[in-house]
Amino acid sequence: MDLLSAEWVVPGAGPPIRDGLAAVEDGRIAWVGGRGAAGRPAGAVRDLGRGVLLPGLVNAHCHLELSHLAAVREQGHQGFVAWVEALVERRSLADPADARARTEAAIDELKTTGTVAVGDVSNALGHLDLLDASGLAAVVFYELLAWDPARSEAVLEDARRRVADIARQGVRTPVRLAAHAPYSVSPALLRSLAREGGPAAIHLAESEAERRFLAEGDAEWSAFLGRRGVGHVSFAPPRTTPARYLDGLGALHPGLVAAHCVHVDADERALLARRGVFVAVCPRSNRRLGVGIPPVPEMLAAGVEVCLGTDSLASAESLDLLQDAAALHREFPALEPAAIVRMATATGARALGLGDLGSIERGKRAALAFAPAPRAIDDPLGFLVSGDARARRVES
Repeated sequence: MDLLSAEWVVPGAGPPIRDGLAAVEDGRIAWVGGRGAAGRPAGAVRDLGRGVLLPGLVNAHCHLELSHLAAVREQGHQGFVAWVEALVERRSLADPADARARTEAAIDELKTTGTVAVGDVSNALGHLDLLDASGLAAVVFYELLAWDPARSEAVLEDARRRVADIARQGVRTPVRLAAHAPYSVSPALLRSLAREGGPAAIHLAESEAERRFLAEGDAEWSAFLGRRGVGHVSFAPPRTTPARYLDGLGALHPGLVAAHCVHVDADERALLARRGVFVAVCPRSNRRLGVGIPPVPEMLAAGVEVCLGTDSLASAESLDLLQDAAALHREFPALEPAAIVRMATATGARALGLGDLGSIERGKRAALAFAPAPRAIDDPLGFLVSGDARARRVES
């Protein structure tokens, strides 16, 4: 049995424990409590020192395969549609070997910043072997894009075959069918995914351009689609909001991981909660792209399950999830740090279907992180969202 102690233990399933201790046996939590608590297991203690022992972080929305596109980040100030166009263009010119090397480096960054699980969005599925070998608990959302409804069934059938082939090859990382966004996936494909219980994930209500496109056929996004070769596709704007549009197609369902949700009104927040949708917010990415900040306190008040993601290195400076926790705290200082830490741990684990992660409880997997502190701290949760905390994974 491995006994880990720290100045503070933040179990996630209860209040922080000063001078706490967690016992690990066979890769599982066997006990957690104060050093002097009744029932403490016997054995030598490995003292991690000053700082906070916490559940390993869960990055619920990330694009690892875009890690070679960090240069595009600087174009975020030009507007969302211009940024998307720059990303698509730069990606088409990328060297595959460099892209793979940058993806591998990004996986290492997740591991060295206290992340134990990731919800990774992928179009190419070219790095599943890297995830398999990483030690991360990963779920890959295989993101489909097909604006032309005439291609919807062919795209879906090809995706089904590819996922089946991956399973036959013995890939351990689960792959789930997802959709990119309401403005890049045809209603026909969204309906087909919905009939099969999906999509598993989608970008939703991220920008004003998206909202305008569905409300009135926004000229800026329509022009982009034209430049991408699908300008011939006839689309009658549904004249509603992104969340209501997806709901009308049957694509809002329990367990859906909807990224961003920056532009959702009170009725839509209630709708997301009623449908059992998880919302993955990415505050640093949203700020960089100038799309706004999601109304997190209002979503939580409505009962929405909110988790945290970094998005990609094409729109965020790092994949350090605690930096997004700090960014969210700066945006909403009145939001309890405990709520933000839950987003980065337990809620993210539930969103990815990884119920044995996200808290330090008996029987849970011992996937832990430690954030060292330069001096004694009185508020461990506040420290974790301060911007000064840097977590690392704990090997036990």
